[in-house]
Formats: sequence, C-alpha cells, structure tokens
Amino acid sequence: MKKLLSLSLLLLLINLSKAKADEGMWLLPLLQQLNIETMNEMGLELSAEELFSINQSSLKDAIVIFGGGCTGEMISDQGLLLTNHHCGYGQIQELSTLENNYLDNGFWAASKEEELPAPGLKVTFMRHMEDVTNRVLEGVAEDMDHETRQKAIRANIDSITKAAAEGNDYEHLVRDYFAGNQYFLISYEEFTDVRFVGAPPSSIGKFGYDTDNWMWPRHTGDFSIFRVYAGHDGKPADYSPDNIPYQPLHHLPVSLQGVEMDDFAMTLGFPGSTQRYLPSWGIQERMNIFNQTLITVRGEKQDIWAEDMAASDKVRLQYATKFSRSSNYWKNSIGMNRGLEALDVLSQKRELEARFAEWAESSAANQERYGKVLATVKEAYTSRAPQYKASNYLRETLVNGTEIYRFAGGAKILENALEAGHQTAIDSAVSELRSAGEVFFKDYSAPTDQKVLAAMLARYAQDIENRFWPDFYTEVNKKYQGDYQKYAEKLFEKSLFTSQAAFEAFLAKPSLKKLRKDPAYQAGRSVRKQYNKLLGMNREAQQQIDNASRLFIAGLMEMQPDKVFYPDANFTMRLSYGTVGDYEPRDAVRYKHYTTLQGVMEKEDPDNFEFFVPERLKELHATTDYGRYGDKDGSLWVNFTTNNDITGGNSGSPVINGKGQLIGLAFDGNWEAMSGDIAFEPELQKCINVDIRYVLFIIDKYAGASHLIDEMTIVE
Repeated sequence: MKKLLSLSLLLLLINLSKAKADEGMWLLPLLQQLNIETMNEMGLELSAEELFSINQSSLKDAIVIFGGGCTGEMISDQGLLLTNHHCGYGQIQELSTLENNYLDNGFWAASKEEELPAPGLKVTFMRHMEDVTNRVLEGVAEDMDHETRQKAIRANIDSITKAAAEGNDYEHLVRDYFAGNQYFLISYEEFTDVRFVGAPPSSIGKFGYDTDNWMWPRHTGDFSIFRVYAGHDGKPADYSPDNIPYQPLHHLPVSLQGVEMDDFAMTLGFPGSTQRYLPSWGIQERMNIFNQTLITVRGEKQDIWAEDMAASDKVRLQYATKFSRSSNYWKNSIGMNRGLEALDVLSQKRELEARFAEWAESSAANQERYGKVLATVKEAYTSRAPQYKASNYLRETLVNGTEIYRFAGGAKILENALEAGHQTAIDSAVSELRSAGEVFFKDYSAPTDQKVLAAMLARYAQDIENRFWPDFYTEVNKKYQGDYQKYAEKLFEKSLFTSQAAFEAFLAKPSLKKLRKDPAYQAGRSVRKQYNKLLGMNREAQQQIDNASRLFIAGLMEMQPDKVFYPDANFTMRLSYGTVGDYEPRDAVRYKHYTTLQGVMEKEDPDNFEFFVPERLKELHATTDYGRYGDKDGSLWVNFTTNNDITGGNSGSPVINGKGQLIGLAFDGNWEAMSGDIAFEPELQKCINVDIRYVLFIIDKYAGASHLIDEMTIVE
C-alpha cells in the first residue's frame, strides 16, 4: 500500500513538469522530472545535473547553512563565504567591544592572518539527498494509532541513518515532506573553524534598520563575509592557527553584468518554515494566538529595550542582536495578519475545505479514508485554544522574554551534581556555568531586565487565566499583593544570578541550600515546570493535527491532479525560480524593480541612526566614483526585486542568473505579501535582493579591500 502511495505521489509530481510556476520551493533531486524544462524556457542555460549532482561537483556544493538559521554561498576557491549582514550580525556583535565596535565601524581583514575566529559559528554543506519514502514506511499500516505508527517510522529511520553512516563522518538525517507522505535522507558535513573576514558598518549593512525592514523600496547593503577553514586533509577541524582555507567543490562566479526586467533568476538556500497547507482553523490560530502573542508581548518588551538602548551606548551594543532578532518576527507577525486579512485567505481556505468535504463524500473509498479529516482538525484546534494561548504567552514572557529566569534555570546541572555529592560532576558543572556566565553577562543589563521582568509578569497575569499561572505567582501575589515591580526589585537585590560578581562568588563556593533558596532559580524552575505542563496538554491535539494534516494533503493531491504541489519549507535545501520584476502594491502606485545609491542619499537623516550615511559613501556618490560596478545607465544599483519564493532561512541565499553566476543576495520579503508563509501571492510576492555590484563596490571602492575581489571569479 505504501509503495503504491509513494509511486502515485511521484507520478502526480512528474505529470506537473510542464506547469509554469514561480511559486514553489523545489527539491533538487526532483528538478529533472519537475522543473528543468520550464526553467530552461525561462532562461536557465544549465542542466539539472549542473544544479544538483551526486557524483560530481554542482551548484548545490557552493551553498551552505550559515550558523543555525541562514544561508551562505562560497565565492572563491579559498573558502570565502558571503551571507547577509543580518545573518552575521550576532557574530559581529559578539566580536565587538566599545573600543573595537565592528557593528558601528565595520571591519575588513587586510590578510588571512587578521581574520577573526568566530567561536561557535558553524557552516554546513549538504552532501547527499535521496528519496527513502518506501524504506521509512515499510511495515507501516494505515490503521495504526499515532504512537505505533511513529515507533515503526523511527525504527526504520534509525536503520536508514545507521546504514548511511558507514564509512563516512557525515551527519545523516531523514526529513519528512508533505506532512509525512514523503521522506528524504540527507547527509551533511559541518565545518567549525569559521572566521570573520569583513562587513560594512551597520549604517550600510542595516541601513533603514527596523523602519525599512520588510519594506520596498530598500537601500540596504545587507552582506558580510566569512571564511571557512579546514585541516590540511581538507576535512572539518576544530579551530587551529595551522588550519588552511577550505577549497569547496564548487564556488559561484560573480557577474558584473547586472539584471534587467524579466531576467531569469533562481535562489538556492535553506528556507525555514512555511504552512501553505494549513487549514482555516490553523490560520485562525496562527493569526489570533501565535502572531498576536508576538505582537503584544514583544512590542512591550522592545519598548523597554529601546528606551535603555537609546540612553546607553553600552546597552545598545549589548542588546543590538537581541532587539534585531526579536523585532524581525514581531514586525513579520503584524504584516502577516494584515496580509492574510487583506487577501481574504480564510475565505479561500474555507472554500477549498468545502470542496474537499464534498469530494471526500463522493465515494465509499474517499469517505473511509478522508471523511473524518476536517472534523478531526477542527476539534483539535478548537479544544487546545486556551492552553495553546497560555503556552505561547509563557514562552514569550517568562521562558524566553525574561533573561534572568532562563539563565538561572541553567544551574539545574549544578543542583543535580551538588545533590549527588560527586565532586567531579560538581567541578564540571561549575566550569560549564562559569563559561556560560562570561557569555551571558557580556551582553546583559540587569536594570533593563528588571524592568522587563516586572512588565512580563504583569502581562502574563493580565492576559492568561490564573489556572495556567506558574505556582510561584501564588507567593508573589500573597507577599507583594500583585506588585510585580516591587517583586522584581527584591529579586534583583537578592538573587546571585543578577551580577557577574555575585555569580562568580557563588561558583567559587557552591551551596545546594543557597541555590535552591535563590528567588530567580525558584521562579525559573516554576516557569519551566508550568511550560512543560502546558506543552503536555497540547500534545494530544498536536498528534491529531499531524495525522489529519498528512491525510488532508494526500487527499488534496488526489482531488486536484492538475495542481502544482511542492512540500512546505522545513530548513532543507530548496530551489526557487522566477524573474526580475516590478509590482503594483496598490491603486495608482508602481514600484520599479531596483533602487540606486541616489535613494540612500535621499533617505539620509543625520539625526536618526537608522538613516545615517557614512561620509566616505557620500563622497563616492558625489563624484560618481563607482568604478566597474556602476550600471550602464550611469547609476549604482543597490537592491532589486524578483518573484522568487523565499522565507526565513533564505536570508543570505544567492540569487543566480541563467548561467549559474551570482547576481545578488536575497535578504528580505515585501510588506504587502507578509502572508507568504501561509499563502503565496503571485501578484505581490517579492524577494528583495542586494545587487552583487553594490556588494563589490562597498568591498572595493568604499573599504579598499580589493584583495578580496582578486580571489573571486569575476565575470565582466
């Protein structure tokens, strides 16, 4: 049965190979069957084998996972890597000090010896990918309950990954697609010696900051450069001064030819997550609970951060990355809700569900397999709403929103060691916590977090039923009569986790009694206990949703045999293709497909750090000293738009022309199509990219780092 289902799925996809679609995040092993003919007609001059090959180098070998949530690309045979400035932002901030502020001033290593090690940063190459659906579903019966089914699948996956690991050092994962209707085995190779090479100042790399985030027109030089190092055998190795630049199997040539309207463009990368097959009840939950939680809670927290950042350069540097990460999806949530409402996506989903229900009743076979799917989905989403809201609020307010509770919770390893009385374990826990403390306190402002704690406690109590409160609330309300500011003041006076000096003093002489009595540790454990309880309350409903979603998608494929289907993003390598183009966001407004350096000057506001323009950049503009990076019209292009289908995780993805040459870096989507993770909008959806010529102009003419240009393969 499962073999027939997998074969049917493949035949459905193959039959769609001639359908034109800019929408879609496509699996590379299926390009030959699905997409290559359309892509060639649109302007691609490469074969499917040149894009993805198991036996020889191909375009996919130049693409990497950068860190844990972005994409990067290799641009030289000496390990040079290009990604977005906002992807490298955390590493740049970690390496910065008040004396050497690389965020504000930029950084350019004049030689490989000056490149800065970036501890903890990893770069990952995908080495192999193959369909293993039949092997994963071997012995899996349709009438199995959820636990039995998952147990059988896990056993098959363990067998597959164990066999794949023989004779190599790769990491092997099996990922599901179409909600568990298809599975692929993927092999990765991870490099841990990665060094910071260069980045423009944030006034270029983040020009426009949060005001322009998700907006078009953009004028942002969103790029940074790193280098991957390996051992002398070319294999991954921990950092060592003796390591050598890694020679990738493929690196992207860089084009100076620019782009024009309707030019073919493709992206390769690791899109994080989409929910294009989400039912109407899931969309309501996403809008009214998940997104609204982020909008409410993060908005309040960010206001506190912003006030303290504006008052102190030290706090601004400490919280730059935290604020950027928080605000990115806060604004995304606002835009998504707005877009879903404007496009009336709920009505479209309900219409599809009505057709699905009618189709499911059209035959006995359909009714048996799909007849209860929609009722199950509706019941699962409806029943879990109260506890799902509580778990989202608790995560945003007290699990992740409040730094002190999360940091204090890390001392659980020391409590266990002290309770057991094993000195070796105690010493190990102390060492681990001391290292964690050095990282934590470097970027921590206790006065700021105290304000956040009081606000987050109040917000959770105000918006969530008291039956979902962590148990420490009882003592706080009894002792402080609900005065959360007073409670926060006392906690920060008494806790050993609020200052590095107190924390170090405790680690020098750790005490089980003192740790257990610490108010931050007690509250942190209470929060985590309640959070785990809420997750458990959501688990049964989530299992129902998972099972029904698998059947819903399988049914949709049977019901719509002529529709183009592609799997949701799940942070595995995908290719999207489209064209360069403009768009009309509203009546009587048309945005052209590119911006220029002139627009940077027009946005300049010396009194607003978001729109500060460096003097050197103004000088180059005034003299139009663009070198070979200017466009044929005499201007210097900064950003351009395509209709490639991207989402979070695609940040840093290369934008590649029909010849396989790098023409830009994807870094954002547009405000009018923030619904894109749930519903692709073909008339409005745009991928915002940095023109590669602007990247090279900043490296060469602005920074004078022409030695980096010299090691690239430049196509004039």
